[in-house]
Amino acid sequence: MKSQQSKYPAMLKLCAVAVLGLGAGVAGAGTPTNVQAAPAGKQMVVADLTDRIIVKYKDESAPVAVKSAKGMATISRSAAPLAASRKAMVDRAGQQFGMLVKESHSIATGARVFKLDRKVSLADAARLAADLKARDASVEYAEPDRMMHPLFTPNDSMYSQQWDYFEATGGMNLPAAWDKSTGTGIRVAVIDTGYRPHADLSGQILAGYDFISDTAVSNDGNGRDSDASDPGDWVTAGECGSGQPAENSSWHGTHVAGTIAALTNNGTGVAGIAYGAKVVPVRVLGKCGGYTSDIADGIIWASGGTVSGVPNIAARAQVINMSLGGGGACDTTTQNAINSARSRGTVVVVAAGNESQNASNSNPANCAGVIAVAATNRSGGRASYSNYGTIVDVAAPGGDTGAGILSTLNAGTTSPGADSYASYMGTSMATPHVAAVAALMLSKNPALTPDDVEARLKSSARPFPASCSGCGAGIVDASAAIDAAAGTGGGGTTISESESNNTVSTADSVTTSGTTVNGTMGSSTDSDYFVVQLPAGKTLTATMTPNASSDYDLYIYNSAGTLLSYSENGTGSVDSATSSNTGSSTSARYVRVVYYAGGTGSTSGKYTLKLTW
Repeated sequence: MKSQQSKYPAMLKLCAVAVLGLGAGVAGAGTPTNVQAAPAGKQMVVADLTDRIIVKYKDESAPVAVKSAKGMATISRSAAPLAASRKAMVDRAGQQFGMLVKESHSIATGARVFKLDRKVSLADAARLAADLKARDASVEYAEPDRMMHPLFTPNDSMYSQQWDYFEATGGMNLPAAWDKSTGTGIRVAVIDTGYRPHADLSGQILAGYDFISDTAVSNDGNGRDSDASDPGDWVTAGECGSGQPAENSSWHGTHVAGTIAALTNNGTGVAGIAYGAKVVPVRVLGKCGGYTSDIADGIIWASGGTVSGVPNIAARAQVINMSLGGGGACDTTTQNAINSARSRGTVVVVAAGNESQNASNSNPANCAGVIAVAATNRSGGRASYSNYGTIVDVAAPGGDTGAGILSTLNAGTTSPGADSYASYMGTSMATPHVAAVAALMLSKNPALTPDDVEARLKSSARPFPASCSGCGAGIVDASAAIDAAAGTGGGGTTISESESNNTVSTADSVTTSGTTVNGTMGSSTDSDYFVVQLPAGKTLTATMTPNASSDYDLYIYNSAGTLLSYSENGTGSVDSATSSNTGSSTSARYVRVVYYAGGTGSTSGKYTLKLTW
């Protein structure tokens, strides 16, 4: 490792860092405009029961695709039967809690899913998982396989115009955007309940996959298969737990798909935001919701990763929409799947949640590396149900009482019926607005990374016209976001380094994601510091570009002086480093640029540093 000077500056430990606190949020909805009563009473809290746990062993890895004489084949080192010694420990852990535990299947992260002989509380499942990890040193992690749910609640609105697209107060400035991009060439994966064929989605749906592994949840008579169509998710009273009411089918994924890519300029129905894009339906939610493990496999598959037993996707989705969620911290399983998707360049957009609470309590909105979306009402303020907080990135129209979000639906109350349209409200409805705008941006500039998309969405967002504390950077402005993607406006701020910033205590503060710093290495002993107050759940990406004849290096520290990440590439090479804040509150990150070799001074010592989160 090249090193002319220490990576551990003595001054760092002297710096006191202010930690910023945060707020709270709720749930959203919809009823059909011209169909029978839409799903009534969908609960937006995570199910408190499960009959599965997820276990990852340290020596078992994700399946990999290898080339054989017959083409690509999938090999999974975790697909072999569980070793007898490990099975014995699983059995003993189950006996400790009076449960029979059987292996079910492996998932794309390399973890195994185990089935319990009955549904138990999440707390009991967590205790079982913890007991197994304590017994077996080869367990990397173990956790409950939680159920997630569509994030919407019904409302009574019959409002039938798409105010969310064009109204100056609460809309997203789409008419101006469509002159610049329609999303052509982009694929958006809708990880949801699947889809119903609909005249207003004709030709807009690509081949998807049904990842629901439990036939009681899938409601289609089988487990995983290539048919991602939605048979309905209706339930009878008590089917999802004691005291739970009967519910009609939601057709939730079809509503989300219509917002993203419904046919436009066809003289009928509704318009889609990115109507030049295509939707990849990934079915993970059925009766009573969907398991974390199935959702993780859906994320990995949609983004171009390998899932054992499932043919690889023909072409990866560049954007993932997840209008789903539950309570609690981000699961390791979910975070690993998101990390996998991001590593392949896929943008992950998720709903902030509908509980009118701090979104830090909503999973997967609180996972690192996602774009978390709050919902606004027709007045441009926070919708009554929307979650909020420091982890929220941006807001978009989600509707509220009296003005919902109109999109494609199905008229069937249980099994499928005729095509229809419905107004729903919720962060489930806000999220596809943002996923679709991300598609418009990527169609304009396919070179954008997930962090680029997030930074430019935030820097180009417009101010809230009404109260929306904790709703992120602003309401997404589709036209301005496309300009930012193209580099013609709204793509971030450019500032100049201010000397002397060669100690932590004099570090330049960078407050806007997407900021580019113009810096200078003044001498061969120079060291420049920049501080970012990184929100909980966010990932800081620092990219330093030296001049062609120089070699400078890049380091990221926390407030205690611990080196978190670094890059030491050679002369003229770009250095990039990242650091995620996996905590529950804002935390300082110190970015340091250090001279190694090459030019110095105002002419020969120039570099740029871009910071996004």
